[in-house]
Amino acid sequence: MKKTTAALGVAALATALAACGSSSGSGQESGTITLRVQGMPPATDKPGLAAFEKMAADFEKQNPGIAVEGSSADYDPLTFSAKLAGGKVEDVIKVPLTEPQGLIARKQVKPLTAELARWPHYKEFNPQVLRPLSDSAGQVYGVPQSPFAMGLVYNRDLFEKAGLDPDRPPATWDEVRDHARRIAEKTGKAGFVHESKNNQGGWQLTKLTYAFGGDMEKQDGGSWVAAFNAEPARQALTLLKEMRWSDDSMGDNQLIDQNDVIKRFAAGEIGMYLGTPGTYRLAKMTYGMKDTDAFGVGPMPQAGGNATMTGGDVYMVPRSASAEKTAAAVKWLLFAYAQPQYDTGAAAERAKALAADPNAAVGVPTLPMFDEAQQAKIDEAVKPYVNVKLEHFRPWVEGTPELELRAEPPVQAQAVYAVLDSVVQAVLTDKDADVSALLAQAETDVNTKLAASRQ
Repeated sequence: MKKTTAALGVAALATALAACGSSSGSGQESGTITLRVQGMPPATDKPGLAAFEKMAADFEKQNPGIAVEGSSADYDPLTFSAKLAGGKVEDVIKVPLTEPQGLIARKQVKPLTAELARWPHYKEFNPQVLRPLSDSAGQVYGVPQSPFAMGLVYNRDLFEKAGLDPDRPPATWDEVRDHARRIAEKTGKAGFVHESKNNQGGWQLTKLTYAFGGDMEKQDGGSWVAAFNAEPARQALTLLKEMRWSDDSMGDNQLIDQNDVIKRFAAGEIGMYLGTPGTYRLAKMTYGMKDTDAFGVGPMPQAGGNATMTGGDVYMVPRSASAEKTAAAVKWLLFAYAQPQYDTGAAAERAKALAADPNAAVGVPTLPMFDEAQQAKIDEAVKPYVNVKLEHFRPWVEGTPELELRAEPPVQAQAVYAVLDSVVQAVLTDKDADVSALLAQAETDVNTKLAASRQ
């Protein structure tokens, strides 16, 4: 069965789901547990902070004996490991989805399955979103916030002008190459573009490598090392090189990042790029995409990997937390990040509030947190406020559940991306670029950075 969703999307959920934290309660009363939680907005975000404090107060009313103390500390890869090892982190920590597998492997976070399973709706979680937070035995170590899955965004108008079916986006990378060539030939626009700067070239190459069945990092003797100097990444880069130089289907401007891409896409200058359904909001609200009928999105095209990249933030409990605080933390996680996305009334309220903005995009699909039956109820609740053409998102909604969701590289992801930016740029700007030599040098550079991070 296919999972469908007309949820509000990562951007719309962020404020609502942040509404869960800093408490006015002192936590000093006899028998009271003071629970320190990350996820509190900074003081500069007054609406977000007010919503956070209200939810903390609501939580405390429902859970007498627990006082919530919010923290606006953000994840810092340079200091996080030392703070975690020294027991100087909060009782609920917020980390990007690059981190859980490493934290689990190092036994730095607590398994939460037993406590989570006491929630009546636990079995309704979408197993896709829990898998990146689980170990090989199936123990779950956290609760996600607004998870997403990458796909292929495309311009439906350019598809039609090129004689392509806008309701059937390419399912393989061979088809992407063919579609890009036809769009370039028939319309004069860039058929496909690939980001290449500000660490986004390496980020995009990681998505491609997953689709080709490869890895970016692997464990060797207990240490993480580069794994991308192998056939999948080599095939992905060779494909980009051929599209750029043999097909001439990627346009002339290659030093671009996501903002550049979405701006050009909104202006009708790009046929396809890698993104999420949520990039529709940026195209419309930030860059004034006029012909909203032109937006389409499908699942990540494949070349043997049957996978796509997922991301988002995750809330976990450090190993140092006591059993008492762990139980309190799970109550908080369910109240703050699971229940709001399960509750149809809350979904309808968020949709109604968002719809009050005439420039907002309401109903953009996201990766569903729960199973198909519950998501159908949420879809029905928000239906009166939806102002996007849901049929244009259907290929992504129906195809993504068939793919494995893979997180970003677990160690020094941004450092890996920075190294690989230069590889992607070389392939896209030098027709004589040696893909194998570039990957070999990048492997050496990344392994040096990974080794330094272990010291």
